[in-house]
Parts: sequence; structure tokens; C-alpha cells
Amino acid sequence: MGPIEFLGDYIDGRFVKPDRADGEFKSVSPGDLKDVISHLEYRHEHIAMATKAAREAFPKWARLPQEQRFALLRKLKEVYTAHADQLTETIARETGKPKWDAAGEAKAMINKIDITLDHSMRLVKQERIANALPGVDGVVTHMARGVMAVLGPFNFPGHLPNGHIVPALATGNTVVFKPSELTPMVGQLMAQLFEKAEFPKGVFNLVQGEGETGKRLVADENVDGILFTGSYETGLKIKQKTVEQYWKILALEMGGKNATIVWDDADLNKAIYETTIGAFMSTGQRCSCTSRIILHDSIADKFIDKFYETAKKLTIGHWQDNPFMGPLINAGAVEKYVRFQEIASREGAERLMRGKALDLDKKGYYVTPSICLVDKYREDSVYQKSEIFGPNVAIYRTKDLDEALKINSSTGFGLVTSIFSKNRSIYEETLFRARSGLVNWNRTTNGASSKLPFGGLGKSGNDRPAADFAVTYCTVPVASHEDTTPFDPKAAPPGLSFDPLT
Repeated sequence: MGPIEFLGDYIDGRFVKPDRADGEFKSVSPGDLKDVISHLEYRHEHIAMATKAAREAFPKWARLPQEQRFALLRKLKEVYTAHADQLTETIARETGKPKWDAAGEAKAMINKIDITLDHSMRLVKQERIANALPGVDGVVTHMARGVMAVLGPFNFPGHLPNGHIVPALATGNTVVFKPSELTPMVGQLMAQLFEKAEFPKGVFNLVQGEGETGKRLVADENVDGILFTGSYETGLKIKQKTVEQYWKILALEMGGKNATIVWDDADLNKAIYETTIGAFMSTGQRCSCTSRIILHDSIADKFIDKFYETAKKLTIGHWQDNPFMGPLINAGAVEKYVRFQEIASREGAERLMRGKALDLDKKGYYVTPSICLVDKYREDSVYQKSEIFGPNVAIYRTKDLDEALKINSSTGFGLVTSIFSKNRSIYEETLFRARSGLVNWNRTTNGASSKLPFGGLGKSGNDRPAADFAVTYCTVPVASHEDTTPFDPKAAPPGLSFDPLT
């Protein structure tokens, strides 16, 4: 495949190339390092241009009747659907994820629109309360906040920013989107599709760039909210960057160190299959992937043997060959993946399956899966508490549910916990004590319904769950007291003498 032409930033309804670049970078497929997808340039001045365009477009867009905003979003769905194959190929090429995985992401982008408009918007429906005060009706109106900056990740470069953009636009906000510098062409394609859907000028804008672009965007005075998906470390920097801009809403969807607990009465075949999916899908590059498995001692040997046997048979390769696993995103991710296995060994873990860089016909950032057996939980362990973002899983053994739940909650992250057991009371105990934003029963940690909230506790988020609940942080509830009764001079309190006009 040939390179994709860099069109520039999408500002106020048109693509604009920098007249003078502040920096440049390139997009290279992690699945084939000979596949240079595009060369890009960026200019910091474009950030202010984009936020200004969004600010100027906001009043008209917010006042547009809801049905007209919805009609444009449904037109976007049609455009997404017509270009689903192009979305799939661009996502697969830039991330390296297998074509089947990328196709699922494109489908989620399409489905998000109907789910938001037909399901989620109920959460911000105007509410009228009769006699909120005596003779006075109360009204709660969920008002758009203004200009929302959306910062996207590399692992789901279409679906996750789309999950912020669609609710933001549906509720009347305008958007400035910065894609990850590792997957910029997915962002450019999204801008092209918004253009085809004929959104009004300034409603959706795109700026490309690296880390400095993101820093400047979140701090821009025209930005009212920041919708971010990425690592805990970057989310913390956003929080610090905006600490004096306390009025900005921050929705920080961050990482995870998710655990699956498999108890003695579990359906082992289902638990092994689902946990394999959880640990190794997308090469472990999901915030919801299974990083830790906590096994009841009585079934541990059977589980480990079969899990290891299954992991050894996973196919790894280029996205066009449709394997189970593609590459990691870049050389830094490979270095981190290998380094953390060495850290695990130094801290006493046994490497049951060693993950290593893989040399294939197409040169890329391919690695094999890895499994580490941990003899006990250690409070000071770097390996046991760090998000690796690769296909590595740590396995623990215990006979005590209290200990299993303590290990589950020990990392500071709190995104997803899974429990495999036929006993509902064990599931309910896990639900109560897990301190996670999602608790799944007899199901992998990976994957979530857009009809439910998606967000974590602790280092995984800041109490702004996305998916179904995204519309809530894209709006601010405004209270009104509506009094249509005639003036009654007899209602004056003691000490107030009021003579009505004649």
C-alpha cells in the first residue's frame, strides 16, 4: 500500500497545512516498518485557531434544535458505514492490530451513534418538577459546556475518541480533537468523514502534533473541558497542567492492572478461554486487559497447564494475515515489555512462559506472550503494581477469598475485576469489595457495553465514567424556578411595606 497524503489540520471546516512547521513526525506501521504511512508537520499556532473556531461555532450549534444535531450525527453514521472498510484498514495499518480486531473497532464507532442518541441521552433529558416551591415549578436543563478538547489514545484510535466526540456533539458542545501522534491518520480520516457528513464549520476540528500540542491544547483559554483516554502518568500531567483552571471539566479515562479471580467451583473451560482473550487480545494493549489471574489453589494446576498450552498456540503476525495477535505499538513498548519480565524475575517470580521479541518476514514490533508465576503478593513489588500494556500476565494462588480480594485491590488501579464462580454470593462479595468501576461475573475483563458506564477508580479514572455516562460530563445541570403566578402583595413578610403600582 502506498502512503496516505497528509492534508493538514482540520480547522473551521477545511484542511489547513502549516505555512511554517514547529515540528514534524511520521506514521509508520508497527506491523511492517517498511510501511511508512505518512509524513506530518504541525504548527502550534493552529491550536488557538482551532479552539477559536470551535468557540465561535458553539452558540449556534448549542442552540440548534436537538433533532437537527441528531440528524447530522445519523448522517455521520451513514458515512462511517459507507467507509467501514477504509476505517478498518487504516486502524489496522496504524496500530498493527489484526483486521478482525480493527473491524470490530470500526463497527463500535458506527454503533456508538445510535446508542448515544437512542439510549444515553435519557440521562440528560430536561426534567420538570411541579411545585418545587409552593406554586413554582422547577426545571432541570442539562446545558452544553462549550468547547471540548478530546485527546485520543493509540490502541483504539477511532473508537475511544469517537466515544467522547459523539456525546459531546449530541449534547451541543463543539470539539477540538488531537489524535495520538502514533495513529494520526485514523484521526485525519475521521475529519474527512465529518467533512463528508457536512457538519457546520467549527463544530468539529482536528489538530495534529506530539506531546507539546496536547499540553497547549488542554491549557488553551477557549477550552471548557478535556476528555482524555490514555495512561495514568499522562492523565496526572493533564490534571497538574490545569490545576489553576479549576472550572474545566476533566474526564480522565486511564489505565488498569486488572485481575481475574477463578474460584474452585468455576467452569474451568470458560474461565481459561475468557481469560486467554482478556490477557492477550490486542497484544495486551487494552486498559481493560487481564494483567493478573488469582486462582483457587485446588484448581490452579489444571488451569495453569491448559492456559499455558492455549497461549503457546496463539498466532502472531501481520494484520493482513488476520492472526490472533499483532505487534506492540513501537520499540519503546517492546523494551518496556521485556524489561518488566526481568523485573519480575528479580522480584522472585517464576517465568513460566518467556515473552521475547519475534523476528518475522515483515519486520515489526512483534513479541510472544508471557506468563509469570508469583509465589506471594509483595507490597513493594514494582512488577506486581505496574501497568505493562503488553501480553504479560501474573498468576497467583490462594485458598482464601479475602486474600484474593486483597490482592485484587492492591495496585492502586481500579478499572475491571472479573470473578469466575457459580456461587452468586461470591460474585456479590466481589462486587462489593473489588473497588473497580466494572465487575464482571463469569466473563473476561476485556470488552464493555456502550449502554453501561465505563470508568475506573483510583489511578484508573476520576469518577467521570465514559460510554453511556459520557453525556453527563459533557453537560452541566442548570436549575430554573418558573413562577407564572400573579403578584400577591399579601405575601410580603412582616416589616416589609410594599405599595403596588397603580
